[in-house]
Amino acid sequence: MTDNTARIGRSYRFESAHFLPKVPEGHRCRNLHGHNYRVAIVVRGALDARGFVKDFAEVDAQVAPLVAQLDHKLLNEVKGLENPTAEIIARWFLDRIPDCERVRVSENDECWAEVGR
Repeated sequence: MTDNTARIGRSYRFESAHFLPKVPEGHRCRNLHGHNYRVAIVVRGALDARGFVKDFAEVDAQVAPLVAQLDHKLLNEVKGLENPTAEIIARWFLDRIPDCERVRVSENDECWAEVGR
């Protein structure tokens, strides 16, 4: 029997500002600052009759509205992101994409957080 399970991934970008209210006074991330975020979404599943886990257009239809909620916003004002660490942002995406297996959020080229099911 052949395993027809596969993973697909799609990346998105958005720019937003945030501050981290739960870090100590004097921590540089307690101040308002911005990032050019990258979000990588991984979906896993069995191949359908088309040979897809999921069409990338279907992934876009789920993720693009979420990205739009965050792009050029102050993340602390978004419900569920009052303390918008990269880990919490990744979980926010994962919780809103039902068939998503893993999400990675990068704040820059060196720093990222990843969550999964």
